[in-house]
Amino acid sequence: MRVRLLFPLLLATGCAFDAGEGFAVLEPTVRAAYTSPAAREVGDGYQRLSSDFQVRLTTARVRLEKIDLLGSSGGGGPTAFDPANPPPGYSICHNGHCDRDDGAQVSYEDVAAELAGGGATATTVATLPVGELDLLAPETRTLECQPDCELPQTTVSNARWTLTSVRLEGNVRDSRATPRFPGERPFRFELTSSGTQAEPAAVITGALDVPSDREHAPRVRLDLTLELTPVSFDPIDWAAAEPGLDGVVDLNSNTTTRAQILKTISELAPKAEVQREDR
Repeated sequence: MRVRLLFPLLLATGCAFDAGEGFAVLEPTVRAAYTSPAAREVGDGYQRLSSDFQVRLTTARVRLEKIDLLGSSGGGGPTAFDPANPPPGYSICHNGHCDRDDGAQVSYEDVAAELAGGGATATTVATLPVGELDLLAPETRTLECQPDCELPQTTVSNARWTLTSVRLEGNVRDSRATPRFPGERPFRFELTSSGTQAEPAAVITGALDVPSDREHAPRVRLDLTLELTPVSFDPIDWAAAEPGLDGVVDLNSNTTTRAQILKTISELAPKAEVQREDR
C-alpha cells in the first residue's frame, strides 16, 4: 500500500493533545472501484485480457466487512509487508496468511510483526466497519472507528481488508480472428461467507506507515482506496469455461478458476493518502 504524505508534518515538538486524549485522531474514508488502464479499453465497455479474450462487467459488488488497522510497537520501527512479495522463508501469501517453508500458515499480522523485528508485536488498534460497495458506482465513504478513532502510541503499519462476499457479472467474447467460441457469453462469479465463524471470502493486506506519537501532527486524514482491474480475469481459461443450462458461465463452479480469482483479489494493492495537520 503506497502512502503519500500530502502535507508537511506540522508538529515538531511541544504540541500534544490534552491529557486523556489519543496520540493521533483518525479521519478515515474508503473508496472501492473497478478501473481499467486505457491500454485495456477496446470500446463498448469491454476490456482486453492477456488471453485475447475481452470482458465487460455489468455487476461488481463486494461486501467489505471491515478494515483492521494494525499497529506495531516495540523492537524498533516497522518494516513494510507486501503480500505480493513474500519475505524470505515464505513461499506465497494469500487470503490472510503466508505459507512458511516449514509448512506452517502464518497470519499477515504475525509476518508483519516478525519483519518489524525484536520484541515487536502487531495488534489491531482500530477497526473500520464498511459494508456493501458497488465498484461500478464508486463513492468515497466516511468511516467510523471501533472502539475509537483516537489512537494509542503506536505506528499503524498495516491495513487488513476483510471481504465476506464478492459478486461479479458480465460478458466475455473472443477477439481472435478465429474465435474459440462464437459471440458473447454471460458469466458470473459469486462467493459469500456464511456464519459467524466462516472464513472470509478474501483478505487483502497493504502496508502503512502512520506514526501515532507526540512528534507528528495529531490529526490524520486517511483516505483508503481499493481498485479491481481486468487483470483479475487474465488467468481464467475462458475457452474451457462452458455455460450451464441457463447459458451462463459460472466461474465459481470450477475449483481452479475460483482459486485463481480469489488469489488475484487477495493480491490487490490498496492505496492510501495521508494528510496530517494540527487540531
